[in-house]
Amino acid sequence: EQLKRSLWHNIEVLEEQEKMRYVTSVEQIGIEKGLLQGMQQGMQRGLMQGRAEGEAYALRRLLQKRFGPLSEDVLARLQSASIDELELWLDRALDADSLAGVFAQ
Repeated sequence: EQLKRSLWHNIEVLEEQEKMRYVTSVEQIGIEKGLLQGMQQGMQRGLMQGRAEGEAYALRRLLQKRFGPLSEDVLARLQSASIDELELWLDRALDADSLAGVFAQ
């Protein structure tokens, strides 16, 4: 018990002198797991965002080709749409007779 107290005292003194904090191996493992999880979540979000942007771009080109220039309202709607909405509109755009038919409720 005395050795343990002495060890922690020495660690505290070193931390103060070197302005660094001692990180236990358990803390280090936790930090590494947290970083890995954060990177995985970030990559997943990036992939989803890239997919949404790609689908919005493809839908915009398809709509322009079929129905002519798009209004600012339609362009804004494409930019803020979810992936599910974009997929629905892409499916409708193939058969719709008008731009209104693509976005019909």
